[in-house]
Formats: sequence, structure tokens, C-alpha cells
Amino acid sequence: MRARGLPDPSATLPEADFLFTELSGYLKPEDISELQNAYLFSQSAHSGQFRKSGEPYISHPLAVAGILGRLRLDPQTLTAALLHDVMEDTHVSKAEINDRFGKAVADLVDGVSKLDKIEFQTHADAQAENFRKMLLAMARDVRVILIKLADRLHNMRTLEAMRPEKRRRIARETMEIYAPIANRLGLNSIYQELQELSFRYLFPTRYRVLTNATKAARGNRREVVTKILDSIKQRLQAAGLDAEVTGREKQLYSIYKKMAEKHLTFSEVLDIYGFRVIVKDVPSCYIALGALHSLYNPIPGKFKDYIAIPKANGYQSLHNTLWGPYGTPIEVQIRTADMHRIAEAGVASHWLYKSTDADLNDLHMKTHQWLQSLLETLSDSTDSLEFLEHLKVDLFPGEVYVFTPQGKILALPKDATAVDFAYAVHTDIGDCCVAAKINGENAPLRTPLRSGDRVEIVTASHAKPNPAWLNYVVTGKARSHIRRFLKTMQYEESAKLGERLLHQALMSLKIDPQTINEAQWEKLARESGAKSKKDLLADMGLGMHLPAVIARRLASPGESASGANGGNGVITILGTEGMAVQFAKCCRPIPGDSIVGFIKKDQGLVIHIHDCPAISKNRGNSEHWLDVAWGKGIARHFEVSIKTMVANQRGVLARVAAAIAEAGSNIDNVAMEGDGAYTTMNFMLQIRNRYHLAQVMRSLRRIPEVAKITRMKG
Repeated sequence: MRARGLPDPSATLPEADFLFTELSGYLKPEDISELQNAYLFSQSAHSGQFRKSGEPYISHPLAVAGILGRLRLDPQTLTAALLHDVMEDTHVSKAEINDRFGKAVADLVDGVSKLDKIEFQTHADAQAENFRKMLLAMARDVRVILIKLADRLHNMRTLEAMRPEKRRRIARETMEIYAPIANRLGLNSIYQELQELSFRYLFPTRYRVLTNATKAARGNRREVVTKILDSIKQRLQAAGLDAEVTGREKQLYSIYKKMAEKHLTFSEVLDIYGFRVIVKDVPSCYIALGALHSLYNPIPGKFKDYIAIPKANGYQSLHNTLWGPYGTPIEVQIRTADMHRIAEAGVASHWLYKSTDADLNDLHMKTHQWLQSLLETLSDSTDSLEFLEHLKVDLFPGEVYVFTPQGKILALPKDATAVDFAYAVHTDIGDCCVAAKINGENAPLRTPLRSGDRVEIVTASHAKPNPAWLNYVVTGKARSHIRRFLKTMQYEESAKLGERLLHQALMSLKIDPQTINEAQWEKLARESGAKSKKDLLADMGLGMHLPAVIARRLASPGESASGANGGNGVITILGTEGMAVQFAKCCRPIPGDSIVGFIKKDQGLVIHIHDCPAISKNRGNSEHWLDVAWGKGIARHFEVSIKTMVANQRGVLARVAAAIAEAGSNIDNVAMEGDGAYTTMNFMLQIRNRYHLAQVMRSLRRIPEVAKITRMKG
């Protein structure tokens, strides 16, 4: 490799001359001069290095800067693009870049270099952790991800030089993460090209077949497209509109997705062409829409007004599908020139246009809020895979736009529920929500929302997140806050249970818990891999450490408390222990049953009926079993499963249900199996204790059609 030093200017590549000529269209001469210095510096640093394709390595930073130049980004971003690989692939330091090009450029290059150090692996945890790092860099300065997206786009354009398996891996990452990020930032042109290139390398055969089919169909449909284009132009002129009209062929990936989702053949996908109408202002958009409706009939349910309600990434346009000539559906987009520029440049518009523009300020604010919400999710997620799950949900937003009672519009993903809405408004509202009103009517919290719904959340100060919400919430913010609350609640409850279990174990050894000093606790916590005494107690409550073992390790030889009464070593179950105590689903114990406790890892104390068949195989692990007994005055309800055989007669289910209700019980679930003259009904009931269960069963036996009742255990 040649020693570093500025090369002769005559060695400048033609691509560089072309780039600087293009950039001079909107940058000042002094900015161009600075970029030329950055180019010469980068060329010197990369001298002797070549890409897999055989091209000089400097061609890659030039191409990245060219992509960003077409978005008309600021000089700092373009300088960083030219230098984005020098820290990673050469001996240039951040300090050297800082001295020559300033702190802002050095920080951008450093941010992108950290991303480039990411080696995506097949192992899910490693990949997820890498995306966490990417988000942190992106949240500090969104220009970092703009450079990274341009870098990925050029790499995708030159992916042919890679091995087939590496091509597929890079294409899958691009399709799953980078293309959706480009979409979320409103970079429409980059998003579509990344999708198309990913499709090409992920499914090369399908891509080739569709390419050939589209080429073959293009000639047959050219006449139709020309006719539609001319008709649209004439109708808009007649309406007094000065409009730019273009026809475009839909992307191959868009066609393929439609074929896959709707199970269509290529010949059945008729609307492979779309038309774009660009007018001078917003009122003209709606006038153009009316003019086109007088030309071709609109297809019901296909109209979307993204001008009145913009997408989350700032995109605005009118979308409509019309019945064209020969029964061919055609898709039309109508927008202003400013909307078109924002649709193509997205968040990059913040650097391109005047910052006083209200729409652009709003777009930049929405992007900032989205990045902050992802950072919040990142801080709430202890697991990298959990965070990646949230990120992917947030990267694929749907088309649901709902209203708060004050008329504010919130954009939520498809299938979002009232709980997702509550957390989108504010975390505290989500944590305390108990009910919802949708369009003025009471609705369950799990109700999926539809565009146009007006949603009001009812809260209560005593309310807490419900674990069942995790079964239907779809937004990352809602899911992460619910999980964080449950983890905190489980930790507190497990620590209390662990303390009770340890107290019992120490008393059985005739050791007074008060005699254990802090030094002993700290030493034991360190040896057990816990951060503190409370962490150790929580681990015991979750079954990760056995109380009897911990008690023996705490006990010192000859130490016996004179005040200790020995106790009977029995843990009292009150039914209010929360998540730290689980009631086994196999036998469903209730107060009055003879019970035993089993310490199970990660579940804590699990309570079984003493003769439950499911526990017979674990009876040998004596250290895991605990003596437990029901406390007095337990007020809560417990689930009990009963099987009832009844004569198969009309109205018998109603009579059985009425008898259960009269006995003061509630039916959680019922399942029935018919068997000739008799039907078996399996009920899940809410029962207070054994006496209450006996009352319910007596009430059922009074019904003449009831032949047999059995409580299901094991």
C-alpha cells in the first residue's frame, strides 16, 4: 500500500467531478471546496484498497455521497459520507477528523463507524443487540442513519459481487430492518429501491420470472396506458388545472406481494400501472379528484385522504383507485409539488427546506418523538430479542387513525386496541385504564380500533396493568410498559415470599432471623451471584435458590437464638401473594383442600392438592417441597373445574347455569360434548372455598336432568 499523503489532483476520478458538479447546483463554493478536501483525504486514506467488484474503494464513499446529494443534504452530512469508512478501514482517528473537518463531522463518522463494526450473525441475540446499538446512534443524530441507509443502498446495488449465501443474508436484513426504517423516515425512493433489490436477491427465480412477464405485458399495455394518460391530461385541462401527469409501472415487489397476499396469477393483477398527478396547491388536489371521478368511476372503499390525515412519516397525498377503460383498475395519486418533495426526501427535508415551514417542523417533531419512544422501549427492554420484537412492530405501522375526545389524531398500527391507544396518549393512562368508550359506546379494552374511531379511556387510581393485555396489545410502547410493570410487581412479591420462605427455613433450624447481620447477607449475596439481599430473596421466591440451602449457609456453628420458638415450619397461604404464588392448573386447589407447596424455578411457590396425580413423580425431591396451609378469612375467588353429565333435553343448560348463579358462583367457561341421550358439560367456576363448592354441587343435584357431577383434579 502506498504511503499516505494527498494524491495528485489529476488522479481525481470522473465520478468525483460529476458529483461536485451536481452538488454545486445547491451548495456554496466554499462548501464544495470543503467536500473536495474530504474527497482527497478519503482517497488518500483508502489508496490501494479495492472493493469485491474490483473497483477502487473510494468509488463507494463517492456513491454514498451522491445518493445523499440527490436528497440535497447539508455539507456536514456529505463530508461525513465521503469519510464514513476511514475510521473503520484505515488508521485515521476520530481526533484527526475532528481537527481537519470539525466535531460535527467527526461525530457523524464515529456514529456510522460504530454501526459498520456490526457483524450481523445468524444468532438472533447477537443480531438483536446490534440493532440496539444502531438505534442509540440513530437517536443521537438522525443523519447517522441517513448515511447508513445510503451506504446500504449502494452495497445492495453492488451485491452481485458477494457469495450467494451472503447476498441472501444481507438482503433479508435489508428487507426486515433497513427498508422499513427508510419508510418510517419518509425516504420513499430509498425505501422502494431497497425493497426491490432485496426481493431480487432473496427470491432470484421469482424476480426473473416476474421481470420477463412484465416485459412481455408492457408492449400489450402501452397503448392502454398512453390512452389513459392522454385522457387524464385532457380532463384536468378542461377543469382549468395546470397539472403534471406521469404514468409509472408498479414495482415488481409490489406486484409480487399482491399476488402472494391475494393468491393471484400475474395475468390477474390488472393494476400494474399507477398514475401521479402533481398540482399547485391543496384545493387543486380535491378539484383534480372530482375531475377524475367524472372521467372514470371510483372503486368503492379504495379512497384514502392522506392530505387531511398525513401518515406517521409525514407523507401526504390523495390515493384513489378507478375503473379505467376496458375494465382495468388504475391507481391515481394526487399531491402538490411540496408534498411530492417531502414524499421522496422524508425526514431529509428538514435540512433541505426552510425550517419555518410548519409541515416540515411537524414532520421532524414526529420523527423525533418516534425515536424517543423507541429509546424509551429500549430502556424498558432487558432482553435484546424483546426489543427487536418491539422495533419490528413499530417499523410496520398500519393505517389506523383514531381521535382523542379533544379531536387530536393518533396514528396506530393495524389491529391496535383501546389499551394501545391508552399507552399512546400517556403511560400513566395506560397503567390505570379500566374501560373504554368508542364512539360514545362502552367497549372492552381488547376492542380493535378502526380509522375514524373516537376513543375515550376510563381510568381508576387503584388500577394496574393486567397480564392478559399482553395477549392482544400490538404497539411496542404498550407491551414494554406492561412487561416492565409485571416484572417489577413480580420482583416485589417474590422478595416478600422469599423472606417468608427463608424465615420458615431458619426457624426450623432454630435460628432467629434477626441474628443474621448485614455482612453475612452481603457475603452470601455475592457468592450466590445476586446484587443485593433483596435480589437474593426475590430469587428464592422465584425458586432459583432453595430456602433450606440458603438457611444452612447463613447459619453459623453453635448459633441458636434463645428467643426462637422453633415454629411449626408451615407457610400460610393467604391468596393475596400475587404472582409469587401460583395455584396449579392441574388440580386447582381451593381453601379447605389439603395442600402442599413445590418450589419451581422461575415460577416461585406452586400450590397443589396433596393427592394431585401430576406431582407424584416429583415427590422424591424433598428439598423442593414445603408444608403449607390456608390462612383464615380468605375473601378471593378461585377457579374450579367440574364435569356434569346431564340428560340431553331442551333448556337443560339454562337450568344448570341458573342453579350455579343462584349458589353465588360465576361461570368462566363452558364446553359441551354430546353423547346420545346424555351431554357432558365441563364448567370452569369461580369458587370461594370447599364449602362454597359443596353448595354449588348440591344445588345442581336438585335438577332432575343432572345424572352425575365430578370435580376435576389432575
